[in-house]
Amino acid sequence: MNDLNALFRKRIGMKEGEKLTFEDLDDILERTGKAIPFENLAIISSELSDINKENIIDKVLVRNEGGVCYELNAALYFFLEENDFEVSLIRGVIYNQGWMTIGRTHVAILLKHDGQTYLVDTGFGGNLPLKPVPLNGDTIISRNGEFRIKKENTEHGDHILELKLKYKDADWKIGYAFDSSNLVGNVSELNEVQTIIKEDPQSPFNKHPLITRLTNGGNITLTDTSFTQWDDGKVKKEEIDNERFKELMKQHFDR
Repeated sequence: MNDLNALFRKRIGMKEGEKLTFEDLDDILERTGKAIPFENLAIISSELSDINKENIIDKVLVRNEGGVCYELNAALYFFLEENDFEVSLIRGVIYNQGWMTIGRTHVAILLKHDGQTYLVDTGFGGNLPLKPVPLNGDTIISRNGEFRIKKENTEHGDHILELKLKYKDADWKIGYAFDSSNLVGNVSELNEVQTIIKEDPQSPFNKHPLITRLTNGGNITLTDTSFTQWDDGKVKKEEIDNERFKELMKQHFDR
């Protein structure tokens, strides 16, 4: 198998060889959000593989593609595990003007450190916390906004991630619910998530291409009809056609 540790560090522009600590996670999450885009292009083109460690490494770290939550957070999970962090994968239910009806299709990471449990997520599109979020309710602040976790029992789990994105949200909103005690036993379980995302009519990711990543000043989002750039709180949106889509893919995503 390829050297996951070296490949991941190369992809996010981090030095090889240095032992990672909990304090390095902010930098890792920032680098990952800028280097590895959230995208559904393989879903749209039906070029999907089984979810396993080898295929995740090949897609995200060898072919230098991005992915959706179950691919991005699986890649980060393997990297953190390789670097001796105590991590587990979990599944959650997204809230978008109501709880999504396609079930527990969001995948994120729980990380334990020094007696505390944290949520780590690099697969939530433009909503990334960019820091570990403690399950004790404390608010963390990053350049992307404010994030906190509320302990609350719902039919979807025992915790809720809440967020207030910088420049975008005046009030707190719900991101997703998750069950901290219901861990993913094996990454192959995520094949069920992939099938739902690909096939369910209610899936938000099987209709139009979408690719987004963080930038130094905000984020960029490209679809088949528009290109949106957030930079220091200012937004520019351009309506595009297929030719322009290809140009922007090459210019901003090197694809």
